[in-house]
Amino acid sequence: MEHAPCISQIATLLADPKRSAMMWALMDGTARQSEELALLAGLSPSSASAHLGRLFSGGLLKVEARGRKRFFRLAAPEIGAAVQALASATLASSPGKIAPVFKRASPLASVQAAPASLLRARLCEEHLGGTLAADLFQRLLDAGWIEQLDKRVTVTPKGARQLATQGVFIQALARSHSHVACACPDWSERRPHLGGTLGAALLQLFIQSGWLSLPNDSRALMVTAAGARELERFARETELELAL
Repeated sequence: MEHAPCISQIATLLADPKRSAMMWALMDGTARQSEELALLAGLSPSSASAHLGRLFSGGLLKVEARGRKRFFRLAAPEIGAAVQALASATLASSPGKIAPVFKRASPLASVQAAPASLLRARLCEEHLGGTLAADLFQRLLDAGWIEQLDKRVTVTPKGARQLATQGVFIQALARSHSHVACACPDWSERRPHLGGTLGAALLQLFIQSGWLSLPNDSRALMVTAAGARELERFARETELELAL
């Protein structure tokens, strides 16, 4: 085991609730001042500086000097991916609980909350997560495009036909990977979203269609004006379709 990576240092840094709160505030890829991070975590400026110093020394954050102000951001996109994976693991291991850091709250409250952009739409592994993804998963179920039994998700013949009109072919996805679709737990919504190769294919479709974009160094996906309209319509049955 001499070549196994040492994760204890990072785990120790993230184990502190105040430090994890500040990490969540940076998950959208933005750079924030130490004073703002102190407010979000409910810390004094001096205490926040000490915690941020530890995160910086541990390689999780990088610092940008702008005049006399110091701004902090995640050191690399992989850091955000790792933190999000820990959040999903926490949800899977304690499905009946929700940590305070994941709870939504009033924007005026000094709370441990993830950025709103991250809650709305974000990368989850290679597929879409967040409110938009959870809403889409439910619409796919309601429209009869997919069926769910526990965590097992199957694409119906109707769903395969409808997805093919969008350029997403289930048979091709099945040939490349046996895990076409699954119900992936969403840590912010407490509802599942669509994972597997189908989830990844839909995310690529949305990006290529110009509905979503991914800024550099961010897990948060930006939703365009056209994307907000089209994603709301996606898999939503019209009255004519229901009548047929």
